[in-house]
Amino acid sequence: MARPMTAQAPLLHARALCFSRQEERVFGPLDFEVAAGDIVLVEGDNGSGKTTLMRILTGILHAEEGTLELEGKPLRNIDAAGRIVFLGHQLGLKADLSPLENLRVAEGLAGRSEGADAMAVLGEVGLAGYEDEPVRRLSAGQKKRAALARLMLVPATIWLLDEPYANLDREGIALVNRLVQAHAQRGGAALVSSHGTVTFLGGAPRVIRMHA
Repeated sequence: MARPMTAQAPLLHARALCFSRQEERVFGPLDFEVAAGDIVLVEGDNGSGKTTLMRILTGILHAEEGTLELEGKPLRNIDAAGRIVFLGHQLGLKADLSPLENLRVAEGLAGRSEGADAMAVLGEVGLAGYEDEPVRRLSAGQKKRAALARLMLVPATIWLLDEPYANLDREGIALVNRLVQAHAQRGGAALVSSHGTVTFLGGAPRVIRMHA
C-alpha cells in the first residue's frame, strides 16, 4: 500500500492514521502516500470509514492518532483550501441556481484552472442545453454531472471523490474515469471511494482497503 519515499515529498502522506467515534475504532492505523499522477481507489463496505477518511483529508474532521502531511507539511484547513477539492454525497450545489451559476460561484470562491471555461466544461460533462436550468429540476445523474464540472473548473491538485459513481449510468461512470485519468496525467492526484468493484479504463489503480 505504501510507496517508497523519494526526494520529492508526496502530495499526501498518512502515518498510523486512526479515527474513533464514541470510543469505538472506525479505522486505523492506516499508512499511505499519494504522489502526483496517482489514482487511488479507497474500497470498503458501508461503515468501513471511507467517507470519514475523505473528511479527514479535507480537514473537516481530525484524526484521533497519527500524522497527515500535505507536501511534507502538517495538513491544515488553510493549506487544503484551493489545493484539495471534495465531492461527497452532498454535491455542494445550490438548488435554485443553474449549473452555470453554480460554476460561477465556485470560480469566485476557488479560482479557475488555466484555460478552463464554465460553458465548455458543462458541455464536456453532457450538460449542453441545461446550463441555465435550475439544479432542482435536473435528474440525480445530471446533478452529479454538474458537480463533476466543478472539478474541471477549479485548480485543485488533489481530488477526493466519495462514491462518485452513484446515480450514474455506464456512460457517466466512463466519464468519471476519463476525468480522473486526465487529471492524473496533468500531474494531479485522485482518491476515489467505492463499496463495489469499479473498472478504470486505463487499468487498475492502487487500492486502500478499509475494514469496518
